[in-house]
Amino acid sequence: MTHIAGRDRSQDHLLPPSIDDYVGPDNPVRFIDAFVAELNLRDLGFARAEAKATGRPGYHPGDLLKLYIYGYVNRVRSSRRLEAEAGRNLEVIWLLRGLQPDFKTIADFRKENHAAFKRVFREFTLLCRKLDLFGSELVAIDGTKLKAVNSRDNNFTHEKLAKLIRSADERLADYLTRLDRADAEEKAVGAGKAKNLADKIAALKGRRDRHVELLQTLERTGASQISLTDPDSRAMAGSPKVGVGYNAQVAVDAKHKMIVAQDVTNAGSDLGLLTPTACAAKEALGVEKLDVVADKGYYKGEDIKSCDDAGISAYVACPQRGSAVKNGFFRKDEFRYDAERDAYLCPGGHLLEPVSRDSGNTSGPVHVYYQNRSACRDCPLKPRCTTSYARKINRWEGEAVLDQMAARLAARPETLRVRWETVEHPFGSIKQWMNQGYFLMRGIEKVRGEFSLTALAYNIRRALNLVAWDSLMAAVKVEPAPG
Repeated sequence: MTHIAGRDRSQDHLLPPSIDDYVGPDNPVRFIDAFVAELNLRDLGFARAEAKATGRPGYHPGDLLKLYIYGYVNRVRSSRRLEAEAGRNLEVIWLLRGLQPDFKTIADFRKENHAAFKRVFREFTLLCRKLDLFGSELVAIDGTKLKAVNSRDNNFTHEKLAKLIRSADERLADYLTRLDRADAEEKAVGAGKAKNLADKIAALKGRRDRHVELLQTLERTGASQISLTDPDSRAMAGSPKVGVGYNAQVAVDAKHKMIVAQDVTNAGSDLGLLTPTACAAKEALGVEKLDVVADKGYYKGEDIKSCDDAGISAYVACPQRGSAVKNGFFRKDEFRYDAERDAYLCPGGHLLEPVSRDSGNTSGPVHVYYQNRSACRDCPLKPRCTTSYARKINRWEGEAVLDQMAARLAARPETLRVRWETVEHPFGSIKQWMNQGYFLMRGIEKVRGEFSLTALAYNIRRALNLVAWDSLMAAVKVEPAPG
């Protein structure tokens, strides 16, 4: 028995009369083509959406947008690789109708239209609403760190620069001492050593002067760090594998794990990002009320109250922070607040009543402090509570909203598990299957545009898996191709 044999490459064949015959009736490129065809590219802000009357003709932005969407959906992001696909991939040849733009044209399109990509993502979100792909009841919010085009060696903080300058000073002092000894020697080899040392000193002084200049820049601007290759990128201290990068935020609908809203920041933590992400999700879904769940990294009283004011019910587990937790004392949540008496009941059964209040500064949040000195003085549990003369509990003036959230979590503890199952799906797909755990662009605005393409490609993949082909094509007002 023989193996299956291929055809003779030199044999003549009668090929199909049309390139359309090579693309099946339910090929995803037909949906990409139909989706882009329905977009108003001028209103979305794409450059060169209307051809000029004079000058050399350019490519229509719709064709280049189709190429990028196809590339991101199929794990091809490089402009050079996209150029190659346009000349050898039958799906791309069909999609672009035989156009073969060069890599620089492809790359420039992504740079120039980064702001418009987020609007395209928004248009697809509206299409998903039309297809009823969102439950619009519970949204999971989380962030992930993605690498920037900037190495650790080209990122500097105050501490790093000060250390480099000190090290350079020590090495310069050593080189100068050795140079003096070499100059004092009368042998020929000594003269050679002196020249080598002089070259090393000059190079080291140049690096030191550069580091001093960078340190002065940080002090003048008040920035915490500076990156040389991508100025907007920041060191992600909590993500050593990422090093220097960006913080990508997503809001994922729990029904089908589809991304509702997304953004990119250079903040090192998620603290303070709950409200903008949740409000963007609520607006994208077009609902009056929305439940959102996030991890402990988003726990901030002002954020949770802002969500509550906007009609968003937050579910965020309370992290155990503060000196009491660090020292092994009773945690604050072990002191039960009595709203009617405006007092805390401590683990020893004593009431802690208000003793003072302050706002820290004129615009900061107001805190009320509760204490019971006489009860603490003779309490047998004091060694487990505090080393001070009395335990003091502080309460934010708007903390009632946190108590309400804690009650919601106690009633629906499974919500935290749903968060993990929901939000980790897109992150896992983006980083592992799509291999997009790093950015190709530089600058936060361009990076935001790039991540919009990534999120769009993820959602398109989900829609293709979830929706029947005829329904999907009907939603973009295009009749499906004949079978």
